[in-house]
Amino acid sequence: QVELVQNGGQLVQTGASLRLSCVASGSAVSSYNMGWFRQAPGKEREFLAAIHWRGGITVYGDSVKGRFVIDKNNAINILYLQMNNLEPGDTAVYYCAAGLSQNYKDYAAYEYWGQGTQVTVAS
Repeated sequence: QVELVQNGGQLVQTGASLRLSCVASGSAVSSYNMGWFRQAPGKEREFLAAIHWRGGITVYGDSVKGRFVIDKNNAINILYLQMNNLEPGDTAVYYCAAGLSQNYKDYAAYEYWGQGTQVTVAS
């Protein structure tokens, strides 16, 4: 069993940067691949980024490539999403997730999810 607790969401202005974090705990948590998704009202859950459990491989969604960076600290089991140059279109509820599959972009491949955190980007 893995538990994911998120924090860091808030209201920011266009062009701002924000870092989300996701604290992971539980059995063998460091062996899980980790990902970030978001969901805006009326839209499907969108893949943003994922990182292999060893940390050497990262994958990004096209909409955030070059602006968002995923990273994790294996020593303390915290996953991060650094978001730069935020736009109003980034407004959504953001979720971290953990899974054993390397099908990183498919939300159905993740077994555990954080509670979600709201990010709002004002124009």
